[in-house]
Amino acid sequence: MDDDLVCRPVRPEELPAVAELRWQWVRELYGTPETPLDDFVPRFVAWAREAAPTHHCLVLVRGRRVVGMSWLAVTPRVPFPGAYGRSSGDVQCTYVVPEERDRGRGGLLVDAVLELAVGLGVERVTVHSSERAVPAYARRGFAGAANLLQVDVRQGRAG
Repeated sequence: MDDDLVCRPVRPEELPAVAELRWQWVRELYGTPETPLDDFVPRFVAWAREAAPTHHCLVLVRGRRVVGMSWLAVTPRVPFPGAYGRSSGDVQCTYVVPEERDRGRGGLLVDAVLELAVGLGVERVTVHSSERAVPAYARRGFAGAANLLQVDVRQGRAG
């Protein structure tokens, strides 16, 4: 890793920069969001503070600039005999600014998220990846599972 590049948990004062990364990511994928950046940032920061017990944000920082982020969302699982404190994790919103891409930066974030998951005792970690990032996740052991299914409930269910 570059000497001036650090991967670590987000600091509260960095949450506005993380919000800007999220807004920028949406702009890259879908065009300029209807919600202006100035409206989005304080709402995102409030959400991040409220969600902190379950949503852990890691950032990639160069100097004082946040250049990447990744989130680990942790969900409690139903206990079974002998295993009461179960949880699952989901990698969310892994994003690196364009000028830092294609140099393993996203992988650094994912590695850190997986290390965090181990430290939290998470049983398994999932991700809904972009096609571009699938190889990076596969290199870290992510693979499809025949019994892990999903449905987009906003689109309705198969009949």
